[in-house]
Amino acid sequence: MLTREGMAIARAKGKLAGKQPKLTDRQQRELRRMHATGEYYISEIAEIFSLPRPTVYHTRNRRLSP
Repeated sequence: MLTREGMAIARAKGKLAGKQPKLTDRQQRELRRMHATGEYYISEIAEIFSLPRPTVYHTRNRRLSP
């Protein structure tokens, strides 16, 4: 009960944001561009950005914030 109340208060103050993305919006755009060219494999992109492959897949499929 106390946890939910605390979370509601934090949310109201704009303090409850969740986990932040590993890449900036600019890096996400570059990752998508690299993948769209077809010149890079997912494993190569993962190595370039120092990310695990699943994160590359998630980033590729995620929409950018407006």
